[in-house]
Amino acid sequence: MSQEKDPFPGRLIDCPGFLNLAAGRLIGTIAMQIQAVVVAWHLYALTNDPLALGYVGLAQFVPMALFTLPAGDLADRFDRRLLLTLAWLIQGCAAIILLMLTLFHTDVLWPFYAALALFGIGRAFAGPSMQSLLPLVVPKKLLPQGIAWNSSAFQIAVIAGPALGGLVYLLGADFAFGLCSVMFCIGALAIYFITPQLQQQKGPSGASALERLKEGVSYVRHRPIVLGALSLDLFAVLLGGATALLPIYAKDILHVGPGGLGALRSAMAAGAFVVGIFLGYLSIRRHAGLIMFASVAVFGLATVVFALSTSFVLSLSALFIIGASDMVSVYVRASLIQMATPDAMRGRVSAVNMLFIGASNELGEFESGTTAAWFGVVPAAIIGGVGTILIVGLWMRWFPALRKVDRLSDVTS
Repeated sequence: MSQEKDPFPGRLIDCPGFLNLAAGRLIGTIAMQIQAVVVAWHLYALTNDPLALGYVGLAQFVPMALFTLPAGDLADRFDRRLLLTLAWLIQGCAAIILLMLTLFHTDVLWPFYAALALFGIGRAFAGPSMQSLLPLVVPKKLLPQGIAWNSSAFQIAVIAGPALGGLVYLLGADFAFGLCSVMFCIGALAIYFITPQLQQQKGPSGASALERLKEGVSYVRHRPIVLGALSLDLFAVLLGGATALLPIYAKDILHVGPGGLGALRSAMAAGAFVVGIFLGYLSIRRHAGLIMFASVAVFGLATVVFALSTSFVLSLSALFIIGASDMVSVYVRASLIQMATPDAMRGRVSAVNMLFIGASNELGEFESGTTAAWFGVVPAAIIGGVGTILIVGLWMRWFPALRKVDRLSDVTS
């Protein structure tokens, strides 16, 4: 009996679809990071109100919460490549709206939040399509490496983007938003020309949309390893995320200006990038579950150090460690989810994953801004870091199956 020929080459670098996917993600994410720095600084400069930064996260989270699960269902039934292309173009349209608002010197905040809501819709469609497209262009045996290198491309963008954002802002917010809109379109073109090597296994078409969504949620809920990994990230980053407070630290505590804000944001990405490169060459072979829990605990501890720091160098170091530890958690979590999910379910499961990530990041920014307004900036950051450490202890007890995961390859769908 003849064996089916493997459609993939033996090396990740020889997968052309992967190179396009990584390039599209790199360019689009650089635009996203530039936009995040410019929006945060611009709105805080207009208001001097920490709550205004919290609403930046909330404006993006609400549409993500509404559209991510339906986007995951679409990713299981339609061409993921085209959906991802459309998502980048929607984000480009949001950048154009922000450009127009700055050109007309708008000082009312709600139009900015409306543009960010449109941006959140684009992100809702991008997340499930991006995650579920990767296994179609990378073989399963190379998937952990693909996740690490794809995440490294993301982290390169997160390193370069904030630093560029701080510099580009000196040329004007309008110039920055115009640059972002062009970059989103270039990223969309890179995605559009991807040729997947495996045929997408389409999800069920006979069931109703609600039944399909319930199937995806149920799949996650009944698998403790997947549910534990997703919820750990949700609550840890929800409590420990200090990103929303960086403009306040840069302006009022560290006194380093918009260029320093870009450096602070880049420090986290630099830590993640270094670890991502390491994981791309040398995968985690044993004790994956325990390593993930340890990395989240380090994330919380480094957040406390950052909260108490009044030194720019110490703050950069703490953020570097935050990014490095977060990358380990992302690597293990993403590998577990991809390994444990059949292709026909990947869009919906990825949607649940992205909903959790969106909640932890965007809703976390709202939480950080709100607690900073209530308790003060430094106490809010300390509370978040301590809360993250407590979450690690609780999840190790509540999800023993996740704690006991040894080799990532042992997890199957």
